[in-house]
Amino acid sequence: MSDSNNSIDTSFVALVSEEHNNNRIDRFLAQTNEHSRSRIKSLIEQGLCQRNHQTVTDPSISVKTGDRIELNIPPAKTYYLQPQSIDLEILFEDNDLIVINKPAGLVVHPAPGNEDGTLVNALLAHCGNTLPGIGGEKRPGIIHRLDKDTSGVMVVAKTEHALTKLSADFATRNIDRLYLALCWGLLNPSNGSIEGAIGRDPYDRKKMTIVKKGGKYAKTNYRTLQIINPAVSLIQCKLDTGRTHQIRVHLSKSGHPLLGDPVYLKRIPSISKQLSTVQKNEALDFPRQALHAASLGFTHPTTGQYLKFETELPKDMQQLIKSINTSIQGTI
Repeated sequence: MSDSNNSIDTSFVALVSEEHNNNRIDRFLAQTNEHSRSRIKSLIEQGLCQRNHQTVTDPSISVKTGDRIELNIPPAKTYYLQPQSIDLEILFEDNDLIVINKPAGLVVHPAPGNEDGTLVNALLAHCGNTLPGIGGEKRPGIIHRLDKDTSGVMVVAKTEHALTKLSADFATRNIDRLYLALCWGLLNPSNGSIEGAIGRDPYDRKKMTIVKKGGKYAKTNYRTLQIINPAVSLIQCKLDTGRTHQIRVHLSKSGHPLLGDPVYLKRIPSISKQLSTVQKNEALDFPRQALHAASLGFTHPTTGQYLKFETELPKDMQQLIKSINTSIQGTI
């Protein structure tokens, strides 16, 4: 294929070894270069692949030992979102990925009602033209999300290889995640786990709930770190699964919703009567769910090194604890 119009950015060439004999061509290419199989399939269907100098457009054809396979990869297109200069607390960055401490109030990806001012807009501005491209577009790869009003550690891919590898690690639970949360009441036992399949609430499609049928299995391990006062606990949550709103749903259904949760805390908890009027108002007026992604550990997709990042409770949660702490209970 000619490159007379400068339409091709890179060309990947490989010879088929015995171990790949009779493999599908898209599977062979996915195993021998950094692009995802779906991306490779799309390129083959566009006529950008050759086997022994002959163009192929069927991703399912088999390759044979000794075949010469060439895949031409067009330059990444400019992403349709606009870069926006937004301050970010960057914990780590290299050519493959970036780790940030997301503040509460920052939406991860544009959506109706939040078309800009998001983490993706900020990363487009921060990374500039250094993004090599994911799925043919110059964009960051969102591997996992934190709710708008949840703060804490997030990792974002800068390359297709990093996105594919880290997404697989999240799917197979090969990621270490710890959250800190302020919840109503005292969990009994103080350490344990909450299980329950999570699905859409049939009465409110904006909410998730524990369902008997059709949901996805979810398990949250918790440990009480401190009894702030008889009405509020600081707990640590470790996720075995990563379902939408998992911690918020599990704690709410167990009778210990998060302080400030606008979705899963609909009634004033009766245990709030144990607080003074000032403390009660502080707890009930907290403007977001009191949830912070405190720690994230994962294996670097290129170097194989295990990386772990930890952050302190944000100042608003620290201030809330100070305001409602009775100073009579110790740490568990």
